[in-house]
This record gives sequence, C-alpha cells and structure tokens, in this order.
Amino acid sequence: MSSPATAVPSDIDPLSTQAPTVSSLTTSDAAFAKATQLPQKSWTIEDSEKLYRIQGWGEPYFSINAAGHVTVSPKGDRGGSLDLCELVESLKQRNLALPLLIRFSDILEDRIERLNSCFARAIARYNYKNVYRGVFPVKCNQHRQLIQDLVRFGQPHHFGLEAGSKPELMIALATLKTPGALLICNGYKDREYVETAILAQRLGQTSVIVLEQIEEVQLAIVASKALGIKPVLGVRAKLTTKGVGRWGGSTGDRAKFGLTIPEIIQAVGELQKAGMLDCLQLLHFHIGSQISSISVIKEAIREASHIYVELAKLGANMKYLDVGGGLGVDYDGSKTNFHASKNYNMQNYANDVVAGVKDACDERKLPVPILISESGRAIASHQSVLVFDVLGTSDVPREIPEPVDENAHQIPRNLYEIYQSIGPENYQEVYHDAIQFKEEAISLFNLGYLGIAERAKTEQLYWACCHKIQSIARQKEYVSDDLEELEKVMASIYYINLSVFQSVPDSWAINQLFPIMPINRLDEEPTQRGILADLTCDSDGKIDQFIDLRDVKSVLELHSLKPGEPYYLALFLGGAYQEIMGNLHNLFGDANAVHIQLTPAGYHIEHVVKGDTMKEVLSYVQYDAESLVESIRRQTESALQQNKITLSESQLCCKITSGVSASILIFSLN
Repeated sequence: MSSPATAVPSDIDPLSTQAPTVSSLTTSDAAFAKATQLPQKSWTIEDSEKLYRIQGWGEPYFSINAAGHVTVSPKGDRGGSLDLCELVESLKQRNLALPLLIRFSDILEDRIERLNSCFARAIARYNYKNVYRGVFPVKCNQHRQLIQDLVRFGQPHHFGLEAGSKPELMIALATLKTPGALLICNGYKDREYVETAILAQRLGQTSVIVLEQIEEVQLAIVASKALGIKPVLGVRAKLTTKGVGRWGGSTGDRAKFGLTIPEIIQAVGELQKAGMLDCLQLLHFHIGSQISSISVIKEAIREASHIYVELAKLGANMKYLDVGGGLGVDYDGSKTNFHASKNYNMQNYANDVVAGVKDACDERKLPVPILISESGRAIASHQSVLVFDVLGTSDVPREIPEPVDENAHQIPRNLYEIYQSIGPENYQEVYHDAIQFKEEAISLFNLGYLGIAERAKTEQLYWACCHKIQSIARQKEYVSDDLEELEKVMASIYYINLSVFQSVPDSWAINQLFPIMPINRLDEEPTQRGILADLTCDSDGKIDQFIDLRDVKSVLELHSLKPGEPYYLALFLGGAYQEIMGNLHNLFGDANAVHIQLTPAGYHIEHVVKGDTMKEVLSYVQYDAESLVESIRRQTESALQQNKITLSESQLCCKITSGVSASILIFSLN
C-alpha cells in the first residue's frame, strides 16, 4: 500500500459533499481551539488505556508502552513482547504494504493451552473420571498456515478438527495427523460425504459422523453396509434452551440443523433395526455463537446432559458429549452479558460444563463421557491484528467567525449573538436555538428570501456555535442525549486504507463490534472524534460503531494527522470468520498477511502470504487481464491516430494499464 497521502480524491467520499482535507491545525484552527476549549490536564498512557479499554479486551496479549505504542505479548503472561508500531515499520521496509494482517502464532498456541488447562483444572476439581478432547471448527478460519499451526500446537492435547463441508473434510483429512484426536463431521451430508467420513477410519482418523437431519440416518446405514465399516455416529439435538445475542435465533425448535426429541427416538429405532445402535456414541448440541451469558450455557448443559443419559438408557453406546461452540470473546472488555462481551471467563465455562455433565451422570450412575467443545472464536480471534493507515480526513468547517455587519440579515446576526453568548451555563439551551436558526435559514433560502452568501454565513456561524458547545460539553461528566448526538454530527471522516467488505465483513453485515484504536501516539490526547470510511465507493463502506463501557459509541477518539507522519490504526480480535467471509466489493482483494513468532532475539517471520494482485482479482470475475490491457492499448492507438490523445499521454495510459498484469497489490494507490 502506498504511504499516507495528503488528501483523498472526493469521488471516493460516500459520506460527505465536502472535499476531504488533511486534519492538521492551521492558524485559524489553533486560534479556534484556544478560544473554545477549557484547560486540559496532561495526557498519559494510562488515559489511553482507559479510553480504548485495552486492559479489558486485550489482556494478557495487548498493552501500551511508555513510548505510546501498542505492544503485543504473544505468549501472554509467560513473557516477551513486541512493539506493534515498530513491527509494522519493519515489515514495510520488507516491501509488505499496508493494510497488513499480522497473525501471531504464539497467541494461537497460548489460546489452545489455556482452554485445555481450564478443562484440566475443572476435571481435577470435580474428580471427573474422563478427559477433554477439543476440536477446532475449520469454518472459523480455513487458512492453511493457521490450520497447520493449530494441529501442531494441539498435538500435546490431542486437539482435533471439526468439518462442516466436503472441502473442509478434505482439509481435515490431509492435515490432522494426531493420534487420538477427533474428527467431528458436521454440516449437510450427501452419500459421498458420509462415505469419505467412514473411510477416514482406514486412514487412522477417529471420525465421528454427526447426524443433523433425520434423512442422514439412512444415508449412514446404507454407506456403512456398502463399505463394510461400522461408523462412529452422533446425533445433534435441538435443545429448547435458546442462545442469546446475535445468534440466539439460530437455535431452538426451528433451528436449521439438529433433531428434535421425537426424531432422536426415531433415529435410535432405525439404528437398532439395522443392528447399528452400538455405533451411536455421541450427543452434540449447539446453542449459537458468542454466548454472552453463563446462565444460558448452564441451562443448555443441564438439558443436554439429561438427553445423553436417556440415550444411554435406550441402549446406545454413549461415549462422547459435544457441547458445540459458543464460548464467547469479550470484544468490548465490559465483562457483561452485552452481545459484544461475556459475563464469565474460560475457567467458569469449563467448570460449568464439567460439573453439569458429572451431576447428571452421577444421578443415573452412568460413566461420564469424553467432553468435546468446538470453540473456534475463543481460540482464533486474538491471534490476528489488522493494521491499516489513515490517508486523509474530511472535517466539519472550523474557523473563528468574523463579526456580522449590522445591516446583515437577521438570522446571521442572531447566530453571531448566540456564538458570543455561549458558556457553561447556557450551552445546552443555545444549541437548540442554533439549530432553529439554521433550519429557518434553509427554509428562507429554498423560498428565495435568503441569498447564497447569507446562507453560507449562517452555516459558518452554526458550525462555529457547535464547536464551542461541543468543547464545553466534553468537560461535563454527563450530557443529555441530544448533545451526545452532537459528537456524531461533528465527527470527522477518517479515510482508511482498507475495504470493510473484504477485511471486516461482520462489521458491515451484522454490526459486529471489534476493538479499534491507534497503535501509535497513545501518549498524546486524541482531540478529534471520527468515523472510519474505507476506499470503496459504497456508502456502507464505513465503521461508525465502536466499543464503549456504556453500550456503543458512534465516534472514535482519534488524533489530528501530522503532515508527512503515518497514523496507524489496528482492528483487534478479528481472527475468527473475518478472514474467510470477506467479499470482492469494488474488486478489493485480500491484504498482505504475515505470520510472526516470538524468539529470544525478537521475532521470526514464519510465513508471508501476499495479497491479491489486480490480475488475480480480475480473474476471480472471469476477466483475462492481458485481454483487457490489449483492448485498452488498441483504443489508445486509435485515439492517437485520430489526434484525440498525445503520444506522451498514450504512453502514460499504456504504462498505467500494463500494471494490471504486474504484481501490484489491489489496495495500492500508485
């Protein structure tokens, strides 16, 4: 990606009619700030920690150092850290352009170890007479390097994989080589899928086919008899316990997958009739992703545990209980049951799973099962950091108004009087007066009673009033809702070197919250408030919701740009789903990705995954780059023959378009 520019062309601005300009303080800006802002205490990194809530969502991996830079501790509290800003600068020197997706392999290893350690402690605490065998759902992040790392790090824990489709099953079969690790086969299944999963046993895999639709029972029976191999089967139960948050509607009686209790009884009967009831060994359930409340998990475990013991009573050879996914991530650091948080930690989760299953089995005097979870989000989210730079800003007009002539229209005269009178005692009242006068000016202009110069003066005065009111409101511990809305109205637009649709699809599609913050200048007070607009030409290509202790805030605290100095932002906890669900809106391709591993001497770059070139992206939509370039060359030659273009212009055009077939990153502005 190119280095930060001083301005962004106005034709990429989906949110404002103003031409964006770099937000550096001019003389009038400085005068305005001095005239409107109250004295401020010196800013510290502790203030930045509190503002961006990094200790809430980032521990033990992310913090801020004395230089005001974000640091990464890939091994958690086991020691060793990297300065993220310095790392980005070093990677840029290796010709790795921004935006840059940085994956920290050590964080992935640490997450696997933490999850297994939590279950080990819970098993010891409750004297649980069996083991935990986790699996990673491949759908969460299918990238080869990550899956290979996950299998390698999971070997000491017999950590397995979960596949939800035939391509994912191929990945799992080729990658998972850990003796004793489980291969859980979920998702829609045809005969080919079922036969492949059964044959996996011949390859040394412990594959379990989870029956999620009643039709799959006969598929498994027929495939088993045809191959002469007895499969290990499970059933996915539709619990009456419903999840909470964004994915709560994916559970319950009308869930997409799973068998109702009558269907489970039917499946038991069909397997028994086929002489295969001993193949039924696993119960699986899933109550949704990102479960924010531990009480929902407890209720689901209680219901599922009783289904498990009832299946054992019916004669099924029950050995495994798969509690599915749902282990949440605290995106906003509030530790509450808000949808972007969770009111429990990993140890609470493991304790409740172990204790709930043990109680149900002890009550019926049954052996406890091997416990399985499919915790993808909790394992993969933290290991990925998306770093991008700011290219320019578009700001609300910001200048000290000149006195209004006494012969001017009444509305600008009234607004100037309001501007002069604004103070801590009346700032809320005069805000509504300023709005009223602005609206009156627009009405008079539309009726032809106010000239364009007078309207311009009115709007200038209105924004000056808003700036002055805003500076006072920011000093208050509490302001009314209408003045909170003022922050959104006054927000700057920060143009970021990114495609939201490609790199953060959940932010656009379902308003998922992710921690976003600067990674440098955190020892300086962020005096600006802004939203983030990406480089696509779509008005939805923006981020205007940010984490906050009190629900969600519509603006992010940012610093003014300094000419010639890069300003880096980073999105954290995006390692689950975002990297695989992005689309090619405006044909922006994948960003560069780099895998970093901590070493005693610093760090080692394990893998570099180059982002898409223009040629590659064009091929995704069935275009041949060379053919496009040749077509443009012929048009240029024709225009040259007709004297519509000069020779130097034609050479420049050919030079630019020929770069399509070269190795140019799709995000590059060069």
